[in-house]
Amino acid sequence: MKRTILNLAAAAALTLAAGAAFAAEKVTYLFPAPDFLPAFAPFQLALHKGYFKDAGLDVTFRVGKGGADVATQVAVGNADLGGGIGDTPIIVRANGLKVRGVALLGGRGLTQIAWREDSGIKTMKDLKGKSIGVLSFQDTTYYNLLGVLASAGLTKQDVSIEAVGPGGIIQLMIAGKLQAMSGVPEWIAAVRGAGVKVDEMPVDKVFPAMAQAIIASDATIKDHPKMVKGFVGAVLHAVRDIEADPAKAAAQYVSFMPQHKGKEKQIEAIMRAYATTVYPAEAGVPLGAFDPKRIAAVQKFYVDSGIVRTAVPVDELYTNEFVK
Repeated sequence: MKRTILNLAAAAALTLAAGAAFAAEKVTYLFPAPDFLPAFAPFQLALHKGYFKDAGLDVTFRVGKGGADVATQVAVGNADLGGGIGDTPIIVRANGLKVRGVALLGGRGLTQIAWREDSGIKTMKDLKGKSIGVLSFQDTTYYNLLGVLASAGLTKQDVSIEAVGPGGIIQLMIAGKLQAMSGVPEWIAAVRGAGVKVDEMPVDKVFPAMAQAIIASDATIKDHPKMVKGFVGAVLHAVRDIEADPAKAAAQYVSFMPQHKGKEKQIEAIMRAYATTVYPAEAGVPLGAFDPKRIAAVQKFYVDSGIVRTAVPVDELYTNEFVK
């Protein structure tokens, strides 16, 4: 009897040990803005369709206070991974935050320049004298706008730039108090949804802008490479789902996110915009990978413009080891 009890106890211990060995690894991902925004659809699809689970990950989403806060929290280890733009490491690493991009969600730029059709704007030179909305003066939408202006021989003194947040941009564009914006596809869709005719141009037509990026600290990359690879693979899987069938992806996304119930058509339009203007891979560069030449060009502009004081080695700003 005693031996039977001991055998049962040993078997139970082995079962518990086996379960522990296969337990999903906990991961905290920090968004720079509310996690229900359509820009973050690949992450929600990866979560709700089980892609993270398939990679052996138990992912928790949290929301930070903008890109700089995300980079700081990731750098000090308060979050395992976080969201930014491809140029985020250029801005923060020069300030001592040891983070780098581990995946780029598309080969095109996230930022679009959009303008009301009744504004008289036909080319970027026509932005002169116009009121243009950006998220903030510490945001990529602002920095990318400076690049666009420079390409047209203009400076920030030639236009009126207003940092009014996403809601302000949408409302002021609808009201006609802004003639143009430097923004993302969902803001443009919201303005169009209000019946305003808008034209647009991807920033990367004139400036080497980049898409959203997943960022990680040097320490996390060194100590948890399997976790990073699994997370990146799951999100890129979801990006490919959106590219393959935006309508289906939109329907699935809305079913997961009750905040968007009743907005199915608008969400589908946003998904199509991302699938055609942001996600397509750059020629010769696999989906998810960074192009060091593009990073170097952006960094040079930021240094020349005084946005960052010091350039850092380009190979410290990214790694493509998780998207091979």
